[in-house]
Amino acid sequence: MEKICVFTLGCKVNQCESDSLIRGLVDKGYVVTDELEFADLYIVNTCAVTGEAEKKSRQMRARIFAINPNARIIFTGCAAEKNPDSFISKDNVQLVTGTFNKGEILNMLSDTGVKISAHTKVYEDMLTPSSLRARTYVKVQDGCDNFCSYCIIPYLRGRSRSRSVESIVAEIEKTSPTECVLNGINISDYNYNGIGLAGLLDNLTKFDTRFRIGSLEVGVITEDFLQATKRLKNFAPQFHLSLQSGSDAVLKKMNRHYTTAEYLSKVRLIKQYYPYAGITTDIIVGFPTETENDVDATLDFVKQVGFSDIHPFPFSPRSGTLAYKLKDLPGDVKKARLDKLLQAKNACRDAFFEFNMQNTLTVLTETINDGYVVGYSENYIRIYVFDDKLPLNTFIKVKPITKFKDGLLAKIID
Repeated sequence: MEKICVFTLGCKVNQCESDSLIRGLVDKGYVVTDELEFADLYIVNTCAVTGEAEKKSRQMRARIFAINPNARIIFTGCAAEKNPDSFISKDNVQLVTGTFNKGEILNMLSDTGVKISAHTKVYEDMLTPSSLRARTYVKVQDGCDNFCSYCIIPYLRGRSRSRSVESIVAEIEKTSPTECVLNGINISDYNYNGIGLAGLLDNLTKFDTRFRIGSLEVGVITEDFLQATKRLKNFAPQFHLSLQSGSDAVLKKMNRHYTTAEYLSKVRLIKQYYPYAGITTDIIVGFPTETENDVDATLDFVKQVGFSDIHPFPFSPRSGTLAYKLKDLPGDVKKARLDKLLQAKNACRDAFFEFNMQNTLTVLTETINDGYVVGYSENYIRIYVFDDKLPLNTFIKVKPITKFKDGLLAKIID
């Protein structure tokens, strides 16, 4: 039986889909790995959110060829959807598919050519995967209707569509994950037969699983939503709340439908419910219309919010988007602004670590690294415990001791 590698680039939605493919391939009797190692067939789930991500997707063919020059390759996902010809023209590439009907790849392992499925408004329910890791990602939504001026994803993933409540509940019942992250391309837009995201949470209250929620938009943060999180037996208070800029002028050019004042009010609402919540975010630097005053406004706003962590990245022009028509800023300007934001990120993270030093935290043990058991607290601090004998995939109570590597060193408490 052939060995197949399913390799994933990009977002956690891609990871969910890859996990589903892995489960299906295992059920068919294949030997499967998600590590980039020797295999007969490689299925690469690509990303196109930035130019760099698309470049890395294209470079996968050369990386695979260096491992096995005789391997066959299937490319799927966003980068393959955006520009299939750039993949199929390479040696060893057998098949290129896009973002829709990824589950059908299981029946296309011997197919050749380019087979990009038409976009539909129906959610594709792939195979129910087994839990492949301590923290399990469950996809509940796909696509996006926001059309932010810098983002290519709605054009590649299609319109927003939501998975049925029954299917989501059935997957969680089957996999019984210790921790479950509900995610999607725009999970805030979840709506299945009139049931929104808060309503979905109310259908999950019977589970003992610790639940996290993927990236959220400002508009979904309401009293009703936060009350629904409180009704879960075990909710992890970490909110990845997309910002993108701390300048109202830039937000308007980005077609983001909120102001910094509205954003800050939602952060304060979260803190009323969860004083020690982790508030993480994404911020783009170097948007074409961004000025130095806009950068200063973003840095000031970052301090005002007090994020627990920030994912900053430079603006990347994406052909087909409105922002692609704007004049891009020089690379050295974007780099200088990114460096400033990275300094702000480190300051925010250190302050959040200090804020949690006296707390008792609940950590899911996930991996063993150089004698340490490593996992994440409920508010998403990476925790190290010097004890490699602890069982994995279990919850432990810890008390932080000091800052350590990219997180906190902690001791177990009874």
